[in-house]
Amino acid sequence: MFVILVYDIGEKRVAKVLKTCRRYLYWIQNSVFEGEISLANLEKLKIELNSIINLEEDSVIIYQFRTTRYSSVEIMGIKKGGEDNFL
Repeated sequence: MFVILVYDIGEKRVAKVLKTCRRYLYWIQNSVFEGEISLANLEKLKIELNSIINLEEDSVIIYQFRTTRYSSVEIMGIKKGGEDNFL
């Protein structure tokens, strides 16, 4: 499946969340990741993030897509990261 993950994390924990997300997904922009991921790896990622974040202060949103067949992306300005093959 294809996912887009965005987060808003407290300063003390943001480096750990960034490092964790980079093991599973491609960094696209500050606090934004995307990529193909298996259901098993998505569950592992969520477990790891849950052990890092503070549920009272932090936010992680994961958008899941079965396919990217009917999607497109438009970038205005500089492209900051990621893979050219996505969206």
